[in-house]
Amino acid sequence: QVQLVESGGGLVQPGGSLRLSCEASGGIFSGYVMGWYRQAPGKQRELVATITGGGVTNYRDSVKGRFTISRDNAKNTVYLQMNSLQPEDTAVYYCNFRGRGDNYWGQGTQVTVSS
Repeated sequence: QVQLVESGGGLVQPGGSLRLSCEASGGIFSGYVMGWYRQAPGKQRELVATITGGGVTNYRDSVKGRFTISRDNAKNTVYLQMNSLQPEDTAVYYCNFRGRGDNYWGQGTQVTVSS
């Protein structure tokens, strides 16, 4: 059974940094697209960043230059380094692994940016 476990969320002041991790078990995901999404209260879930098996990345405009997505295929893990965090980045962050007709989600980790 495939399981995605996220970690690294928390409370941070504006301008601070956090690093999210998402480790998958129960399969091999080197060819999958890995991504991070977020959902703020009262809003729809939105794409934050994705990375292909070949390392091609894609970011939503509001996080470009602040967030960096990376992956370690040997560890079945995707990371999201978040710098210069702002209150509008507050949300539950979900990791996603997609490929070969599969679509897996993590349970979500809360990120709160507040002074």
